[in-house]
Amino acid sequence: MKFPSKIHLKLNEFVKDYAYEMQKAYDSIDLEELDEIASLLINSIKDKKKIYTCGNGGSAAISEHFVCDFLKGSSTGTDISPVIHSLSSNTPTLTAVANDIDYESVFSFSVERYGEKGDILICVSSSGNSPNIVKAIKAAKTLGMITVSFVGFSGGKARDESDYSIYIPNENYGVVEDTHHSLMHILSQYVRIKTLTDEEDLGNVVF
Repeated sequence: MKFPSKIHLKLNEFVKDYAYEMQKAYDSIDLEELDEIASLLINSIKDKKKIYTCGNGGSAAISEHFVCDFLKGSSTGTDISPVIHSLSSNTPTLTAVANDIDYESVFSFSVERYGEKGDILICVSSSGNSPNIVKAIKAAKTLGMITVSFVGFSGGKARDESDYSIYIPNENYGVVEDTHHSLMHILSQYVRIKTLTDEEDLGNVVF
């Protein structure tokens, strides 16, 4: 059943139903897969590999927020120095590729020029079917990069093509995006916890 499935006459009822959908989303998370992704990030950073993120619309904002938290928060008081970039943030390049080539290539164009074997591409896509996301994943795999996707709805092609995928089986954009966003916070903070150089610094960082 899709959410919302009824007209809510009172805000408190909608809040309760929304919270219920969020709880279902959390319950659906493959925690073993998420733990593997966390370990992948830590090991790749220590091996001096780069991380790239991308997404469209709200998912672009989530992917960029992850870069901010990971670059600043996860590296504060730890023994890691993440090299992480957003492929969604360079407006001149994005618009040039979209205008002169096609919108489907806005992320793969940069992947093909920046990516190297062992680097990580993190894609955020509620539907999992955005053509530019799928093309970026395929380009990354051709280069020997490791691909990670955060998807919702039915999972889409991105889920099938990625090496690792966190799938939220919900068709409400807000629920999917909220879950994805919180997972970015969870990953960035957990990676910091696992790489702290002094446990007394645990709470001494603002994400």
